[in-house]
Amino acid sequence: MGAVVGTLTMQTKQRQPSRDKVDDDLEMTMVCHRPEGLDQLEAQTNFSKRELQVLYRGFKNECPSGVVNEETFKQIYSQFFPHGDASTYAHYLFNAFDSAHTGSIKFEDFVTALSILLRGSTREKLQWTFNLYDINRDGYINKEEMTDIVRAIYDMMGKYTYPVLKTDAPKQHVDTFFQKMDKNRDGVVTLDEFILSCQEDENIMRSLQLFENVI
Repeated sequence: MGAVVGTLTMQTKQRQPSRDKVDDDLEMTMVCHRPEGLDQLEAQTNFSKRELQVLYRGFKNECPSGVVNEETFKQIYSQFFPHGDASTYAHYLFNAFDSAHTGSIKFEDFVTALSILLRGSTREKLQWTFNLYDINRDGYINKEEMTDIVRAIYDMMGKYTYPVLKTDAPKQHVDTFFQKMDKNRDGVVTLDEFILSCQEDENIMRSLQLFENVI
């Protein structure tokens, strides 16, 4: 969970413009934006109109066409993890952002997810994360899906972490956490089991609170 929120937050912080730049961008993006679209996004997210304009400007700088395909998403995301291989995790993250399964991410998709991860309720954040782990979108998380995501996170963090991670660390991590989550021992984790288990874990709850209202 922390990997999702933390990396998105890091990108937002690194791209935050100065106050003068915000004013300049405000003028430029108002030309591009249709007011009714901006008003609608403001109503649908937890961002103000000004924040949406700044986010849109950053999005357009990276993606002039206004949409991001998976390959471009991977290239952008990998810049933040130069010591690891972020491609697999970026693939799963892209699929979570692409909720309509169109094969591309529009600004609306991006800002809606960011709104949930940064300023949503605890349940909204955990539900979004559950959907990330539910790779086959069947409404459950099995141990294989959780292992795939956790291994992708370990690959993304790279070989230069300290202390050095053991090769069997992802499996040990999943075995421990999956056992805690699978309350009725039926081999799968439901959304309710996932939310309950995360709420019982202090580390996860701290990671959810840490990145609120960062923009």
